[in-house]
Amino acid sequence: MGRPATCYCMSGVKSMDVDLWKLYRMMFEIRCVEERIKSLWQAGLISGEMHLGTGEEAVIVGVVDHIRDGDALALDHRSTPPLIARGVDPVLIFKELLGQTDGLCAGQGGHMHLMSADHLVASSGIVGSAGPMAAGFSLAGQMLRPNSITVAFFGEGALNQGMLLESLNLAVIWKLPLLFVCKDNRWAITSPSQELTGGSIFDRAHGFGLSCRDVDGLDAEAAWRAAGEEIQRIRSGGGPGFIRARCSRLDGHFLGDPAPVLLRNPGELAKRTGPLIRASLSLRGAGTKERLNSLGGVTRLLRQLAARQEDPVTLLRDRIAGESQRLNVLEREVAEQVEAAAAQALAGEDSR
Repeated sequence: MGRPATCYCMSGVKSMDVDLWKLYRMMFEIRCVEERIKSLWQAGLISGEMHLGTGEEAVIVGVVDHIRDGDALALDHRSTPPLIARGVDPVLIFKELLGQTDGLCAGQGGHMHLMSADHLVASSGIVGSAGPMAAGFSLAGQMLRPNSITVAFFGEGALNQGMLLESLNLAVIWKLPLLFVCKDNRWAITSPSQELTGGSIFDRAHGFGLSCRDVDGLDAEAAWRAAGEEIQRIRSGGGPGFIRARCSRLDGHFLGDPAPVLLRNPGELAKRTGPLIRASLSLRGAGTKERLNSLGGVTRLLRQLAARQEDPVTLLRDRIAGESQRLNVLEREVAEQVEAAAAQALAGEDSR
């Protein structure tokens, strides 16, 4: 199952000829791996919290497809998608999450602190830490690996962390070959981002003097083209850049997050909201105005949760579905490979 780091590297940025089939294969593999991780977690074989990147696949592959040997990636707590896109062996990832000593990080990292020195990739569960980590990677690359770049992935909520803002500033001052990629799914853990962040995050990044782009992160081709143009500019010595990619969060903040379950199950939602409504009508406790305000806040939150979350994998699949036979073969091959990797990890077999 091992693949070289260059497996998905782009050939010929200048032509900007996108290969939708390659992008879909990467996205479908990411989705299959994460669905298998979900099943292992639900079976109790993976301990601790689990944060999946479902809904982020298009922006991840759109960026990582332009990465080549010598480039570095600084990741957040949703690290599985870029690791898979970069060519890290899924067997090693499964083993790591299962806590096995021959896993990617000897079973010590868990899903939020994965790294691969061979691929110059590292992740951290500390919100906003991708910024300073990327600045360090990028400074080293600037000094040791000419024409290399670094990419930092993080969510929009992380832009309220001081260390990330400091990293934006340092990148501009030092003219680092660094691309900041903000995956904006409009949620900061369980709070709507608009209620926590003042102003526009795009304007905030632009204020540091970064080259900024706003892209539909559900459109793999749009993400690929924006990332390709920005990375080409950075490699040419143009200084750091920033991409805000609007995407979805399909599984909630973490596995077990009740929000997606409630929205898919009206009966369960009614069961949870019924007591809130009864409490708001009670004569005891807080005043009527306070209770109505609280109930209004819950209603607004549920309305935002119910907003349609589009699936980037499905969107790209629909674009290539005309070649059904080729599509079926691709999906069968990838699904079988991922299942074989999971089986190998569960059996405790050495992947090297």
